[in-house]
Amino acid sequence: MKEVENGSMRGILQATAGQARFDLTRFKPKPPLDAFVDHYWVIHYELDVDTSYSQTVLSFPNIHMAFEQDVEGRRALIYGIPREPFLRELRGEGRVLGIRFRAGGFYPYWQRDVSELTGSTIVAADVFGPDVDNWMNTILDAEDGADMARHAERALNARLPERDPLAELAARIVDDTMDDRSIIKVEQICERNGLSMRQLQRLFHRYVGVTPKWVIKRFRLQKAAERIEQDESLQWAELATQLGYFDQAHFINDFKSVLGQPPSAYRTKLDNR
Repeated sequence: MKEVENGSMRGILQATAGQARFDLTRFKPKPPLDAFVDHYWVIHYELDVDTSYSQTVLSFPNIHMAFEQDVEGRRALIYGIPREPFLRELRGEGRVLGIRFRAGGFYPYWQRDVSELTGSTIVAADVFGPDVDNWMNTILDAEDGADMARHAERALNARLPERDPLAELAARIVDDTMDDRSIIKVEQICERNGLSMRQLQRLFHRYVGVTPKWVIKRFRLQKAAERIEQDESLQWAELATQLGYFDQAHFINDFKSVLGQPPSAYRTKLDNR
């Protein structure tokens, strides 16, 4: 299993502080599963029994399946896209193998509107059946992260669905929106892909789980948080311009509406960590 080199910490808020408390590695899926899965991620942490650490993640528009082991036991869960930043408290010792499906990549397994999962967490057996318990134990008993990812890939390959052209269109649109900073309006996505606004909204409702506007906003704010952590001298007007905002006020309002605090407060928290 090939590890993803230099995996981005984008979306993991206050990532430098987090890296001191947990190890995160990612692994690439092999064909044909790479049409459905973006990557596997493995987290391992060992904290004092009386110590806890809260990690906030500004989530991507992806469904995750996670096999988790911590002080409370083992579980296999499917996480829909959170409506708010995802907060996880780490205690004691634990390890997690996560499967990040491509945008649209979970639909062929789920066969229902992915928007039904938005803001929700369900047990993985509801989708994949009782075999999930065996998968969970095999994965969590594995020797290392690469071995965990291999077992997860073997389990998913055993349930390999047919490819869906519309799911793959949704994935391409989300990837383009993440990579191209010039995409700042939903109308641009429609024009580039020859879709009406209604068609695009329906595509995202069924295959992605959130709206195109949500995706644009989320990627911009992920990048904003990353830049604030990397550059202490960054000015808000400069950052707003780089991210395609009309003005500084719109950027600050967006940042506060999602993270619950203006960028100045976020920077102060970084300085005081």
